Amino acid sequence: MDTSQEPRWLTEEESQTWLALASVLIRLPAALDRQLQRDAGISHFEYQVIAGLSMSPERTMRMSDLAAFSEGSLSRLSHVVSRLEKRGWVRRTPDPADGRYMLATLTEEGWEKVVATAPGHVDAVRDLVFEPLTKAQIRQLRDIGRRITHAIDPDGDCLTP
Repeated sequence: MDTSQEPRWLTEEESQTWLALASVLIRLPAALDRQLQRDAGISHFEYQVIAGLSMSPERTMRMSDLAAFSEGSLSRLSHVVSRLEKRGWVRRTPDPADGRYMLATLTEEGWEKVVATAPGHVDAVRDLVFEPLTKAQIRQLRDIGRRITHAIDPDGDCLTP
């Protein structure tokens, strides 16, 4: 990298756009976390973990894949799964296909928690993200999100359909 060049400062429009996006990146997760804590007694990250498991075949994922899906480190995931195990919502077992890996499985009680929690979470997402936008803006937001995610992680696939 050539450090002798002048920095490529943001234009006024880019600066305003960046500040708007940064505000969303900070405020949206906090708002979703507040709703989930208030209505279901769980954090947004805990919900991502159990929701991810609920959408997986046999409600089971390798811990490493679940960490990638939930956008958390394996260490953070391990601590959260320990809490979820204590609540009876998740069970960990060695992967029979390769004992070096651990599997996380959503229990029946965990499934019931997801089913009970999902409607309120979806309402919050709808109110905070989709209701303020037109159909065209929703499509644009999807495309913009995919482009930015691809720029960050060209090989990442957790957000692709």
